[in-house]
Amino acid sequence: MKLTIFETSDIHGYLFPTDYQKRGQDLGFGLFKLAKVLKEEMESAEGPTVLIENGDFIQGSPLSFFVLKERGDANSLMESINELPYDAGVIGNHEFNYGLDYLHSAVEAAKHPVLAANILNEDNEPAFGKPYVLIEKAGVKVAILGLTTQYIPHWEHPENYLGLQFESALETAKAYVPKLRELADIVIVSYHGGFEKDIRTGEETEIQTGENEGYRILTEVSGIDVLLTGHQHRVIAQTKNGVPTVMPGHKGSYLGKITLELIEEHHSWKVKESLPELIQITKETPVECHLANKHEALNQEVEDWLDQPIGKVEGDMTISDVERARIVEHPYIEFIQKVQMYYADCDISGTALFNNESSGFNPQVTMRDVVTNYIFPNTLAVLKVTGTDLKEAIEQSAEYFVLNDQGEIDVNPDFVEPKPQMYNYDMYEGVDYTIEVSRPFGERVTAFKYKGKDIQPEDTLEIVINQYRAVGGGDYAMFDASKIVREVTIPMNELIGNYFKAFGTIEATTNHNFKVVK
Repeated sequence: MKLTIFETSDIHGYLFPTDYQKRGQDLGFGLFKLAKVLKEEMESAEGPTVLIENGDFIQGSPLSFFVLKERGDANSLMESINELPYDAGVIGNHEFNYGLDYLHSAVEAAKHPVLAANILNEDNEPAFGKPYVLIEKAGVKVAILGLTTQYIPHWEHPENYLGLQFESALETAKAYVPKLRELADIVIVSYHGGFEKDIRTGEETEIQTGENEGYRILTEVSGIDVLLTGHQHRVIAQTKNGVPTVMPGHKGSYLGKITLELIEEHHSWKVKESLPELIQITKETPVECHLANKHEALNQEVEDWLDQPIGKVEGDMTISDVERARIVEHPYIEFIQKVQMYYADCDISGTALFNNESSGFNPQVTMRDVVTNYIFPNTLAVLKVTGTDLKEAIEQSAEYFVLNDQGEIDVNPDFVEPKPQMYNYDMYEGVDYTIEVSRPFGERVTAFKYKGKDIQPEDTLEIVINQYRAVGGGDYAMFDASKIVREVTIPMNELIGNYFKAFGTIEATTNHNFKVVK
């Protein structure tokens, strides 16, 4: 007998095949295109099928932000996923971004069990229902264990996980898998987390913080038949120690598929062979018409909302070269810093150009410009730090750059593979500094001044950064919640709109307070 397991992960609210950079796109991703492929795959599969949603579904796209702001709960999103035959779902880290009430609205709206074995409440019980689910498919008993990256408190605002504790996914798997092995023929672990080491070689691919534990789960937990992963947005279909594993990218760009060849032994089913695969969604893939038509009215509401004008720019605030904008201060970056400093009442600010799709602001600025450039639901925090703290932070950001074989400034491959991390390179306003790329890591920041004077290690400074960075997100160990002195709890998307309302036409300017040189 064959049993086929399908996985979706990191959809991030992308229902339609558009990133909303412009109206009416038809790109190679989105849940509704993936649903078309899924339907065909399930119909043609030999034997029973299992479908699992692996997390990060309700946050991340302009559509999901619109649903939050205009609807107030996640029901509109969950209606789309409820029409697909999911057997179980897992909570992702970005499910916490909009607060616990919003997360609970999604869990309550889901028609499938939502699993999170290692997220516990104050009674040390799974906080969102079940840790696992047992289902039966054509006489085959299947156990599905849901796990989530334990690293959420390092990124998230404390109010968004109040009363919760996050245990190691690895240790939780070690505790549950032996029990599930006794209860089921097939044990599936669906983990909203990724791999801390190269699956084939075991070489470290990132700092070993516990954010990703997939390699250790594969190599240290016996009794797993299938490992489904996500979080890192990578494209993976491999087998390690006889355990097939997949990670299907993000935005619905791939469908994860694992086919198990089963044999019956002593009245139970065992895995004889397995095949992990990824099925790519392309521009040519059609949408599933029933779903797309049913939710088209919502899509048009989003398109109309995005086209609302909110202000004007005098001068050029468009970005034609994102890497150039990280080396030479760009008017868009300076504008974001001004917004942060204005609302935080602070004269030192740090921000990032979050991805390589940012295009800056046109002369007529719309909500579309705002939400497609400032893509995260960040709030702001003001930290009281030392001169040493700030210099260490800029030194860490400076590791974004290397000199290539031609002696030119280039991007450090560690910020590209295995996962793009452009959001972990920060630029600062309110201080003057130079980054010399030819110097060793940790010794690159020179001419480090505040109000014309050299910043001393013991100096005390107030800086405004986003909440993710303020609690140490991105492994910025010099920052943590204990240094936060005040917060701005309105998301930056709204603050940008409010800033335009307050000041009308904004002039595109730069003061070139930082330099990146060879």
